[in-house]
Amino acid sequence: MAAIRNLLILAFVAIVGLSACAPVYRNHGFVPPDEDLAQVVVGQTGMAELQGLVGRPSAQGLLTGSGWYYVGSRWRHYGPRRPEEISREVVAVSFGPEGTVTNIERFGLERGRVVVLSRRVTEGSITEISFIRQLLGSLGNFQAGDLID
Repeated sequence: MAAIRNLLILAFVAIVGLSACAPVYRNHGFVPPDEDLAQVVVGQTGMAELQGLVGRPSAQGLLTGSGWYYVGSRWRHYGPRRPEEISREVVAVSFGPEGTVTNIERFGLERGRVVVLSRRVTEGSITEISFIRQLLGSLGNFQAGDLID
């Protein structure tokens, strides 16, 4: 009977000891899922609407309205070792002067280097170039045959 009890105690200690070696994963921060970011229309969605669609950012740029940053990381805790960051993702949302979204970028961390995972940018148009710049830009594009008709 004592041998069975000792065997049960030894089995219990072994199970507890082995479970201490199992890694524990913890998530920190918040990164909006792709489904939520797909609802954001670059060039049309404003700050207030973005907060309702995606949520509040983890951090904001130093200048008011310069950008919102959503940061999420995953850490592995393994026994007595130091916690190790196994993944990090950052979504950066930039705003124009009128407060609308101009760019959405998704960055990852691979081998200690920042990697661009995706980028959505507003399409440039001719209205962004001033009238004077348009005139000066076409000065060298005239040919003598175009002027004589």
